[in-house]
Amino acid sequence: MKRMQWIIYHLARLSLAGVFVYAGAVKMQDVVAFAGHVAAYQILPYAANSLVAATLPYVEFLAGTMLLLNLRVRPPLITVGAMTVVFMAALVSVLLRGLEIDCGCFNPDGGEDVSAGIALLRDIVLMGLMMLTWCLRSRITARDAGRGTRDAENHG
Repeated sequence: MKRMQWIIYHLARLSLAGVFVYAGAVKMQDVVAFAGHVAAYQILPYAANSLVAATLPYVEFLAGTMLLLNLRVRPPLITVGAMTVVFMAALVSVLLRGLEIDCGCFNPDGGEDVSAGIALLRDIVLMGLMMLTWCLRSRITARDAGRGTRDAENHG
């Protein structure tokens, strides 16, 4: 069972890493188009749309890279979880207001046509992966620390 937890932990961590590295990388390619997607949510003031579009892709990419490299896993998991909660709140807002927008999650150039409902379902799955990774990381770290095989504090 311990081996299976280890495998599931790494699959979940690597899945999250892949999603956030990819999402950040494609948004970095066209920050202006991504700013248009952020503006379409009609939540933030104009200047904040540009600020979010200029910073969010790099935060996603950095968190994903840290997860990919298995470095200090808890801080990027908290970051990914917080971003996902904010994304989910924005999507619920869009659904409640009846807006028909493309989420802009993975293709800021458009053409993806992912509805807010589908994007919300995807974010629920991502949140589940984040919580699974968190719980399994805690178990693996506690078990290893109990055996004295590695310093749990240094491995996040």
